[in-house]
Amino acid sequence: MQIHVVRQGESVWGISQAYGINYQNILQANQLAETDQLVVGQALVIPIVGSFYWVQQGDSLYSVAQRFGLNPNNLAQINGLNPNQQLWVGLRLYIPPMEKTDAEVNIYIEPTGETVSQALLDDARSVGQYLTYLAPFSYEARRDGSIELMPIEGIPEVARETGASLMMVVTNLEEGQFSGDLGRAILQSEAVQEVLLENIVEEAQRIGSVSDIHFDFEFLPGDQREAYNNFLRRAAEYLHGEGFLISTALAPKTSAEQAGQWYEAHDYRAHGEIVDFVVLMTYEWGYSGGPPMAVSPIGPVEDVIQYALTEMPANKIMMGQNLYGYDWQLPFVEGGEYARAVSPQRALEIARENNAVIQYDYEAQAPNFNYVDNEGNAHKVWFEDARSIQAKFNLMKRLGVRGISYWKLGFPFPQNWLLINENFNVVKR
Repeated sequence: MQIHVVRQGESVWGISQAYGINYQNILQANQLAETDQLVVGQALVIPIVGSFYWVQQGDSLYSVAQRFGLNPNNLAQINGLNPNQQLWVGLRLYIPPMEKTDAEVNIYIEPTGETVSQALLDDARSVGQYLTYLAPFSYEARRDGSIELMPIEGIPEVARETGASLMMVVTNLEEGQFSGDLGRAILQSEAVQEVLLENIVEEAQRIGSVSDIHFDFEFLPGDQREAYNNFLRRAAEYLHGEGFLISTALAPKTSAEQAGQWYEAHDYRAHGEIVDFVVLMTYEWGYSGGPPMAVSPIGPVEDVIQYALTEMPANKIMMGQNLYGYDWQLPFVEGGEYARAVSPQRALEIARENNAVIQYDYEAQAPNFNYVDNEGNAHKVWFEDARSIQAKFNLMKRLGVRGISYWKLGFPFPQNWLLINENFNVVKR
């Protein structure tokens, strides 16, 4: 699989000729219409076996081989070169397909309203082959240990059709917000916890196809840290006895002492010891109410994972990843208008409609662009593309983590799923 960045004057047909494939294959891989104009700076995936690399100033067979994890002699042989010869700038080298590694892949699915829309089910069906887990969000725990049931119709059937299993998400959401008071009420009563766990298992058995119970308890008061750990110990013993895995969602911390109600009750070391795996919520540095920036810049993401690795083994860590970006109106005003969430596909449409040029921030490993709308308002868009997601996959493989967890279904990003297939053998349960 090749990632190609569009330059001024290029067309899909011309790019297809350069790579020796039918242009329809490029359109299909990137879900483009024949009438779509390419955007300068847009990243395309080119569905070929392996990829090509054009030699740059200072490159050697050794440095190129090292970059792609290859043996220099093998790279020379594949390209019909003498291992001792110098490379000239512009030489095209063929890079064989990368070796795949095993990974678990999860995506949250959040129905709105009282039913699951057909569009959401179709989205789940289209990506199910690339999933270990499909995670309905969410079952809301109540103060008496009951759970607020969510629309689920059709989701278990899609999971079974595609070989995914369900991750049943249980939250401390109350009236649309994570509630520290609700969390405290549950964590301070073993009787309530017993009822809650019984209700969770009953619902999991009713809907079927559930392999994991996932606790996403957020905004817990800091003094509930050990109470949450104790609840998880009790839950793990009970759920394992019923044949389920148990996992948790963790706020993105870089130290055990990180202050703030989103962080203090999340004990990385204890979770690493108690549960089967965790999902690190490594996104939302750029968020709808904040200033424009990358949603998941790779440096801060790695910082969180590196800290997690000091507290738990790599095979218990799933990296969180956004499937969306944001469109901010400028100038940004604290407390002003919220940015709107956009899918990678919609971001490209906005750039195309406004003749914007896409830039790439190599420090954040994220694409972005500016434009002016029809009312004369300036905008800044940060989003995801093939380059940014491949950078995250490279990070996952370098650090040896368990897998990746996406928030959330409903933001089209076809390139992501092709690159999942290129990089990983998706584990099925």
